[in-house]
Amino acid sequence: MKKINLILIIFLFLFNNNFLYADESFEEWKINFKLYAQDQGISLKTINKLIDNSKFLPKVIKYDRYQPEFYEDTKTYISKRTSEKKIKIGSKVYINSTDKINLISNKFDIDKNLLLSLMGIETNFGNYLGKMDIISSLVTLSYDKRRSEFFTSELITLLKLVDNNVVDPETLFGSWAGAFGNFQFMPSTIKDYAIDFDDDGKISLKKTDDSFASAANYLNKLGWINSNPCFYKVELKKNIPDNYLNFSAKKIHNVKKVKYLKKYIHESSFLTIYDNLDAAIITPDAEIVENANKHSPAFIIFNNYKLILKWNRSLRFALAVCTLKDKFENAL
Repeated sequence: MKKINLILIIFLFLFNNNFLYADESFEEWKINFKLYAQDQGISLKTINKLIDNSKFLPKVIKYDRYQPEFYEDTKTYISKRTSEKKIKIGSKVYINSTDKINLISNKFDIDKNLLLSLMGIETNFGNYLGKMDIISSLVTLSYDKRRSEFFTSELITLLKLVDNNVVDPETLFGSWAGAFGNFQFMPSTIKDYAIDFDDDGKISLKKTDDSFASAANYLNKLGWINSNPCFYKVELKKNIPDNYLNFSAKKIHNVKKVKYLKKYIHESSFLTIYDNLDAAIITPDAEIVENANKHSPAFIIFNNYKLILKWNRSLRFALAVCTLKDKFENAL
């Protein structure tokens, strides 16, 4: 028993310091992780079934190192994800489940067009849910050093959800990063926001009822306001200070009232109705695209936009979501 406790202490120390022994094999890591998971209150039945059968997936590491939202220019990224074909598919989804989607939209006060947009960009309306073994994906990313602490936390959360019969382990196939269902929820998001809307005893995020209600609940709790704008594309004046330009989604800085920022924007009169709203300026290509113009393309963003960044911390992702939402408003 003392030996087991010593191993657990060593694992926790290494884990909390976000690194593992360089020469520790994957199988050795699994042995130590199982002790850690048991210490977190997860049953041996769940641990043995899921962790013993997990595999190291080299492709997951490759995907983690290259993500298109961090490399494609804004125009390319948005155009590929907001096409007319996507509008047609999303419109069919809405027509086939109009009553359900409207009920959920009204109950949680979240624009149905936003829900359709998020589903469309995340999974092409359920057509690309991902085929990766989520447990193996999370185990791989937890073993990997780059973001071990984050993914181990997600893995522990998922094991607890399975242990508590909230999620069926037989359905756990999704994205390389461990996201799941029509709206690609991570385990922590499932724990905090997912809803068993149809009251069948399980949270089934590949079904319309539970997935739309869970997404709407999440957005509602984040603070989305239907009547407020998301962003507008603008043309910046050259005299705007560089420190007012946001290139990264990690932290949006220099948030000011719109009436203050207008002096740096050409033809800004259309923004007058938003004078007292908080906003910021983003130029998402500046640090991604080689030889990019640091002032163009430029967008003035509002709080709704920043809430989408909590869903996926990518400037381009949030722009695409809001663009597709606007297209649905005109189509439905």
